Amino acid sequence: MAVLAGQLSVGWCNDAADAARDTATGQARKPIVIGLVAARTVRSAATVALLLAVPLSLLSGLAAATVHLIAVAAAWAYNLRLKSTLLSWAPYTLAFGLVPLFVALGQPGHELPPWWLTAAAALLGLAAHLANVLPDIAADLTTGVRGLPQRLGVARVRALAPVPSLLAVALLVLAPPGPPEIPGWSALTAATALTVTGWALGARHARLPFATVVGVAAIGVLLLLAQGSG
Repeated sequence: MAVLAGQLSVGWCNDAADAARDTATGQARKPIVIGLVAARTVRSAATVALLLAVPLSLLSGLAAATVHLIAVAAAWAYNLRLKSTLLSWAPYTLAFGLVPLFVALGQPGHELPPWWLTAAAALLGLAAHLANVLPDIAADLTTGVRGLPQRLGVARVRALAPVPSLLAVALLVLAPPGPPEIPGWSALTAATALTVTGWALGARHARLPFATVVGVAAIGVLLLLAQGSG
């Protein structure tokens, strides 16, 4: 419930903060843009969800709650300010990187996750940022959003986007103790093949780079979940 409240607060905060930009760029799928709900209502809902996230997080213990609320605060900072700066990548990287620690601190014994699990989660966060922004770079530039991906430009982000998730997959396969097993090698091979395909064909197929990043990141998430439950 803590994670749900936190994510609702982040999503609603993002919708309220981006209402003017979404209207300017004609985002017809956004409820605020098409008049289903007022921006003020969404802003209030985000605040309520944020306040609820605090006591719900504390149910997992003070340490876990602190980590979770830092991640939520990072996401709010992205929505309200950092999205349009060179540090736009930092909240995603931090928030995703804290996930294994939050889960670990909420378990009996509070055993800290290995460094490579945290690093892989952080890399997936960076990949998520690049993938999320890639389809909207042109629209973002017209409304004054100049985060790191917008400053790099479509071509560079298209080439860079799958790299963090590929590195995350490599870490999750190669960093754990002992030799990698066949499923791990298969996952790394598939992630590499997807990345190379995106690089080779991305310029001719506009949607392919985004699909490639999502595919490689999905492999990384599955490995992350497997490692976290192991």
